[in-house]
This record gives sequence, C-alpha cells and structure tokens, in this order.
Amino acid sequence: MIRKASKSDIRNIAKLAVLLWNDNSVDDLVHEFSELLSQEDAQIFLKYENDIPVGFAQCQLRHDYVEGTETTPVGYLEGIFIMENYRNRGYAKALLNECERWAKEKGCKEFASDCEIHNDNSFQFHMAMNFTEANRIICFTKKL
Repeated sequence: MIRKASKSDIRNIAKLAVLLWNDNSVDDLVHEFSELLSQEDAQIFLKYENDIPVGFAQCQLRHDYVEGTETTPVGYLEGIFIMENYRNRGYAKALLNECERWAKEKGCKEFASDCEIHNDNSFQFHMAMNFTEANRIICFTKKL
C-alpha cells in the first residue's frame, strides 16, 4: 500500500529518512517534514508492507531553473528510500509513479531529479526509471 503522508506519519518518515540522509537527526527531520507537509508544493508518499512503513519518496515543485528542463514548475524527486530488506520488489518504482502522478495533477509537464556523482545505485535507479541524464557538474566551495 502507498499513501500520501499526513502529519501523523512524520516520525515514521523521519526514521526512514535518517537512513538515507544520515547527517541529520530524526528530530531535525521531523521538524523539516512538518514544514514540508504544510506546503502546497511538496508531498511525501509512504510505502507500507503489512502495516510496516518500508519506504518513502519526497517530491516537490521547483519553480526555479531545473537543469535540462524547459517548463515551470517542474516536479522534482527530492529523495526516495526503501529499507534494504524490501528492495528489488518494485516499491521504489511505485513510489516514483505516485510522485509523477502528483506532479501531473499540479500541472507539471516535466519531472526531474539528481544524485551525487558517485552514487551508482541512484544513477542506475534513475536510468531504469527512464530518466535522461541532463548534465554533470562538479560544485566547488571555499572558505572566505
């Protein structure tokens, strides 16, 4: 079962998300997701198996320029995660489909995403889901 997340799901989402974004705390993510779910241009979907939350996908509308796109707003996959023991069952694809459906309902003509340059698993997932690589960049920073 996949369903749109509600405020009552936030702690479950945060517990899954901290496994993906492990430089955050559950409490930080609870706060962030609480704010996201109050916005019209953001949505989180949860995948359940036998009433156990096993994955999530976070999507948003981006109104700024999105690499490789021509329209605005663009639906954007901000993050997707399936617990390791539940992978390779089509759950990530099903979550992505929900995000894409949501973006279409919001008037989007395009959907985009990104991944770190060395994240081969994410790259393979995106290619398998019929994304087209738009560009590769290396970002730089320095202290002033």
